[in-house]
Amino acid sequence: MAYGQTSIDQYRKNAVNGASPLRLVVMLYDGCLKFIEATKHAMSQGDLFKQNEQCQKAQNIVAELMSSLDMKRGGDIAQNLFALYSYVYDRLVQANLEDNPVYLDQALKVMSDLRESWVELERQQAAGQLNPAGEPVGTDAA
Repeated sequence: MAYGQTSIDQYRKNAVNGASPLRLVVMLYDGCLKFIEATKHAMSQGDLFKQNEQCQKAQNIVAELMSSLDMKRGGDIAQNLFALYSYVYDRLVQANLEDNPVYLDQALKVMSDLRESWVELERQQAAGQLNPAGEPVGTDAA
C-alpha cells in the first residue's frame, strides 16, 4: 500500500515540476474546483468536519492565487483577478459559516470560468500564438 502511494506522490511531483507556468495555474484551479465540490458533498451529508477541511483547502488555493499576482506589473488584469479571487474567498467563507451551498455554486461558477480562460491561454501558447510571457507572438510588447 505504501509503495502505491509513494508512486502516486512521485507522479504528482513530476507533473508539477515539469509543468509550464500556465499549466501550474490550471492545476491550482483544478484543485480548487475539486475541493469546492468535496465541500458541497460533505455539506449535503452533514459532515461538518469534512466540509470545513475541504473548504479550507479551497480557500488556501484561492489565497495562493491571490498572493501570486504581480500587482505592479499586472495592471488592470491583476487587479481584476484579485477582486474575483476576493469574491470567491468570501463566498467560500460564507458557505462554510452558513452551511449554504448556493455560495459554493457561486464560487464554482467564477473559478470554472476563470479556469477556462487559463486553459485557452495555455492552448494559444502551445499553438505558438503566445510567447512564454503570455504576449501575442509578433507584437512588440515593450
